[in-house]
Amino acid sequence: QVQLVESGGGLVQPGGSLRLSCAASGNAFSGYVMGWYRQAPGKERELVARITSGRSSYYADSVVGRFIISKDNVKNTVYLQMNSLKPEDTAVYYCNRVTGSLLNWGQGTQVTVSS
Repeated sequence: QVQLVESGGGLVQPGGSLRLSCAASGNAFSGYVMGWYRQAPGKERELVARITSGRSSYYADSVVGRFIISKDNVKNTVYLQMNSLKPEDTAVYYCNRVTGSLLNWGQGTQVTVSS
């Protein structure tokens, strides 16, 4: 059973940056589109960035130009570099597959953007 472990969240001021990591216990990425999702209080989980097996990346309009998704297949890790953070980016961030069957969700990592 593949496990996903997200890390790197925290409290940051508006305009700041964070780098999130998602490590998989097994080979969860090969052949799949992987993505970063987020869920803010009272809202549904949304996909904010995804990366294909060929490393093409796509972003939600709300984060384009500010977030960068990348991955390391050797380390079975997906990253999300978040720049120019805004209060509306506050949420719990998760990674998972975008194509194929979803893996069990990890615990996520809390990102809070506040002055």
